[in-house]
Amino acid sequence: MAITFDRHRRLRGTAGLRNLIRETSIGVNDFIAPIFITEGSGIKEEITSMPGVYHWSLDTVDQELADIVGLGIQSVLVFGVPDRKDPRGTSAYDDNGIVQKAIRQIKATYPELVVVADTCLCAYTDHGHCGVVHTTECGAVIDNDESLALLTQTAVSQARAGADIIAPSNMMDGFVAAIRQGLDEAGFSNTPIMSYSVKYSSAYYGPFREAAHSSPQFGDRKTYQMDPGNAREALREAQSDADEGADFLMVKPGLAYLDVVRMLRDRYSVPIVIYNVSAEYSMVKAAAMQGWIDEKAIVLETLTGMKRAGADLIITYHAKDAARWLQGI
Repeated sequence: MAITFDRHRRLRGTAGLRNLIRETSIGVNDFIAPIFITEGSGIKEEITSMPGVYHWSLDTVDQELADIVGLGIQSVLVFGVPDRKDPRGTSAYDDNGIVQKAIRQIKATYPELVVVADTCLCAYTDHGHCGVVHTTECGAVIDNDESLALLTQTAVSQARAGADIIAPSNMMDGFVAAIRQGLDEAGFSNTPIMSYSVKYSSAYYGPFREAAHSSPQFGDRKTYQMDPGNAREALREAQSDADEGADFLMVKPGLAYLDVVRMLRDRYSVPIVIYNVSAEYSMVKAAAMQGWIDEKAIVLETLTGMKRAGADLIITYHAKDAARWLQGI
């Protein structure tokens, strides 16, 4: 008696067939490339834990920007490494701060490049937390509402410098509402907010903290960043940001939270962003340097998985390499 079964392999027989029916594809327009810009001059300094990623000073960063633009990447996410820190992170909202100077320079040279400004205080405070810290009888407390005022000042200053998108990453309650109101009142009602809506308190941030010089000097960030075990809470966070006017919703980190990306994609019509974070990058680089993996294949598969999970945009340190591989360069 003949066996009846489906022949799925019919559509896998040649590269042409596989290309025709591929459900998910990635391209350079999906990528946002992070850059770290520091005070000083003549600086191009590789970040030890992130091979191929550098600190740039304003007089050298055009090397990186020229590469990014030349590869067809449409957007950069700007992080600043200041030379001045204090308890309130005042250089974050200084109109002559490192991010503000960088934004003005980038937009003057590459006006079509979409500049996303990371909006937080942690790299600018001497304690390394994302808000204002007060000492109480019960210990140090991050003051949510007082922090909102400083984060709003930072966002307005970045928009005034020419940022195309404000990306607040602080995880204070109400940060989207406060920043939206501040931007609108300052005349930037058309400046969108890319909210770090679902940001977990993650071990995957280690190399970034070296890059941004932003490690907390006491305690941790678990009172404001999310518990990695929680998914329903992610929906509450995303709903709050959507209600408060976020134009993009982000999930950070990426690999361990693809289920959360899918949950957001299934519920919201705004663009969903995923952050392929520093340790995800560094683990691949370390294994590739040992010859243990095929770096190109691993990276493109990972980025495809992030897109398949529902991400519209991917912030990734692999952006330049991936753009070259996709273009056969």
